[in-house]
This record gives sequence, C-alpha cells and structure tokens, in this order.
Amino acid sequence: MTGFLFERGDEKMRTYRLVIAYDGTAYQGWQRQANTEMTIQGILESCISKAAGYAVEVNGSGRTDAGVHARGQTASVVLHGKAEDGFFTEKVNKLLPPDIRIREAGLEKNGFHARKSAVGKRYVYQIDTDEKPDVFDRRYTYHFPKKLDIAAMQQAAELLTGTHEFAAYTDKKDETSTKRTIYAIMVGGQGGRINIQYEGTGFLYHMVRILTGTLLEVGMGTRRIESVTIALEAKDRTKVGFLAPARGLFLDEVYYKEKSWKEE
Repeated sequence: MTGFLFERGDEKMRTYRLVIAYDGTAYQGWQRQANTEMTIQGILESCISKAAGYAVEVNGSGRTDAGVHARGQTASVVLHGKAEDGFFTEKVNKLLPPDIRIREAGLEKNGFHARKSAVGKRYVYQIDTDEKPDVFDRRYTYHFPKKLDIAAMQQAAELLTGTHEFAAYTDKKDETSTKRTIYAIMVGGQGGRINIQYEGTGFLYHMVRILTGTLLEVGMGTRRIESVTIALEAKDRTKVGFLAPARGLFLDEVYYKEKSWKEE
C-alpha cells in the first residue's frame, strides 16, 4: 500500500466528514457520471484514492446541478485506518484542482453518512440587479437588471415557509415524496446585490432555482403574491416561475443532529 499514512498498528475502518468548497462553473454537477470525468464527486474520489493508495467512495450530502457552487458541501468517506493530521486538508488538497478545496476534515463515528445523517441545509442565491454585470462576480451571480419590490418578495417568501407538498416547485415528475419543510426564506441586500437565503430539511430537484424564479417574478410585479400558495395546492409546475440559472446558487451549509439551524 502506498501513499496513505496510518497511525501504526491501527487499521480499523474510520469514517471522516469533509466540508468542501467548489466553483461549479466547469463541472457537470456533484454526482459522478459514466460519460464525463468532470464531476465533483468523481474528482474527489480519484484524488483521495490516489493519496490513500486504494479506491474509496465519497458520499455527498446531496447532488448539486451542473454550474452550482458550494461553500459548505459535506461528504463522508471511509478509510482503512486513522489518517494522520493534514491528510485531507494538505495532501489531498495538493492533488485537487484549484476550484475544489477540502475546507475541513473530522473523524466521525462509524455509521455517519453525509446524506442520511443530515437534518437540514442552507442555500444562498445571489442576484446582481445593476445595469451591467459585475466584471468579477458575473460567474457567481445571476445578472437580472430589473427593479424589484423586495417587500413583495418577502411576503411571498413567508407564504412558502412551513411544511408543504412542493410538487409544483420541482422539474422531476417522478419524485416519491414532494413534502418538504422550509424553515425560513430571507430576502435582502443593498445596492445592486440581492441575496435569497433558504433553510429547510431538504430540497427537491431544481426546487431552490424555481423558488427563486418565482420570487423574482413577484418582485417584478408580473406574478401576484398569493399565486405562490395557489401553485402549492394545484401541484402544477406551470403555475410557478422560471428556472433561475445555476451560476447564482451556492450550497452554503449542511446541518446535522449536533448542530441544527435552530441553534444559530
């Protein structure tokens, strides 16, 4: 076995939680795919396997779409022993491309799983309403040069919080369950920047981006505030807003039992 360093005499299976940041611009999303090497999961597995000297599987807290970014994606990985200090944050990071970085790594009890153990997530969607897109932020914000009624967006956001069937707010028609709980949707910002923050138990395919498009239509005045709840009841995708682009969306943090959003 080459490359991976164990503590001597300790080859018990160990589970690690990783907190990962990435710029999703160049990638086809989180999940590994057979037809491309350009996925976050695939690259992480390749680099960690190379450093460890054997094949590993990396499990994420959930999928992010092509072009979506992360400040706090969480993943779990099982190794054949306890890694020495700096294995992930130094050794593996040296192998990763510059747009993917392991921010933190910690030992967990065996049985921890980044997706199955998660109790909630926070996403942030960034919008640029200036007349011209910002030179430096254009890959990380949605340029939407419109005058928006923030108060109306906040009212609509309040109607969307709570536990609902969000069948209207997903592009995947065969979801086994569309019931989700949104704890909070916060709309705010200043100048030409608006951020929409979403906190909830979990989110359906394209759900955050559809919610964002719906709130933007409310902000423009082309959609009535109460339409957001009418769509919930109708469970009809055609009754909600457009799909906002991936580039403005960040997976900000994943919550686990020992640290819930309520403790923030």
